[in-house]
Amino acid sequence: MTVAIIGLGYVGLPLALTFVEAGESVLGLDIDTSKVDLLSQGRTYFKHIPSERIQAAVKLGRFKASVEFSEIVACEAVIICVPTPLNRHREPDISYVLQTGESIANWLKPEMLVVLESTTYPGTTEGELRRVLEKGSGLLAGEDFYLAYSPEREDPGNPQSQVKVIPKVVGGYSPRCLERVKALYGRVVETVVPVSSCRVAEATKLTENIFRSVNIALVNELKMVYGAMGIDIWEVIEAAKTKPFGFMPFYPGPGLGGHCIPIDPFYLTWKAREFGQHTRFIELAGEINQQMPAYVVEQVVNALNIEGKAVKNARILLLGLAYKPDVEDDRESPAYRLMELLEQRGAQAFFHDPYIAVIPKTREHAQYAGRQSVPFEPGYDLYLLVTAHSEFRSYNFSDLGAPIVDTRGLLKQYPDKYYRA
Repeated sequence: MTVAIIGLGYVGLPLALTFVEAGESVLGLDIDTSKVDLLSQGRTYFKHIPSERIQAAVKLGRFKASVEFSEIVACEAVIICVPTPLNRHREPDISYVLQTGESIANWLKPEMLVVLESTTYPGTTEGELRRVLEKGSGLLAGEDFYLAYSPEREDPGNPQSQVKVIPKVVGGYSPRCLERVKALYGRVVETVVPVSSCRVAEATKLTENIFRSVNIALVNELKMVYGAMGIDIWEVIEAAKTKPFGFMPFYPGPGLGGHCIPIDPFYLTWKAREFGQHTRFIELAGEINQQMPAYVVEQVVNALNIEGKAVKNARILLLGLAYKPDVEDDRESPAYRLMELLEQRGAQAFFHDPYIAVIPKTREHAQYAGRQSVPFEPGYDLYLLVTAHSEFRSYNFSDLGAPIVDTRGLLKQYPDKYYRA
């Protein structure tokens, strides 16, 4: 069969390649012409996806990248993998999903399957998306075409995160829709997990990420409490995780990053208000996680004070811009908020990241677009370790002669001027 995958980012591209490698034909659609051009040439734009994998897909003749949505008409299934961010009021923004739905509707035909993979609040697939598809096509979901939801479970940079081996949750708008979506993913993944509805599948994804958000908030709070007591939270976690039952390790940091954990919980808190429910636990976790950059900056100020230096005009090098180790993914990275807070205090903030040479345009921190990574070298007043990139593990920080503030508990051999945050 031919599958159209809309959105060739961190979710859509690995999914497209997995379908091709399983013997299916894929039409990859994206509005970013630069991505389409690179893929057509067999070139990657992600460090964790080698160009050789894309070249093999193109050579097989079963993968085509395009910006022409009209080509959907030749496909049996369409999978939507577009962003679902928050707006400036921290409310869900499903405009990309609905705009994509409108484009699909123009070419929707009987018996076609439409699957949403973008993270969203329960009811989006059978509500807003269904109405857009039906209005634009004149067809009815569950009768004329099939509609389903299957949450993505992508973990960029993790070699164990392979689409084909991660169990795939699927929910259909009707029993026939469920059977069709089970058959689709059953072609490419080892385990398909059917649930009773699209709403259950949507809630499953939110629950997974809310679980992580709440537990990260817990260890972030414990980090501040234990820090005041002179206790190393990372040592505590290493000891606690030796318990073979009843404990799962989570680790603190300078704030949340990525397209999931900082965003997804607020999709549920917003939707819950429609039902008169107040998600106090989730919102408290969000508050704790959001205050971590401010806590880190206070530790930076304290470290500079010990050196007899003011934060104003201090030259500070942030080590790492990506939100997670060894990838170029800067989405929602706490590094941006750290830079912002430091510069508000009058500091000069620079960054070094082996995976990000130039800051791209972002929704919330457009002022940093074009700023370049600088060499990691002596000469700064303080070094702030933000991302646990592998190259930082073996570096001899003692040679820098300046304080190092470690937000990840990365260093095991401490230089003289070492601080945890």
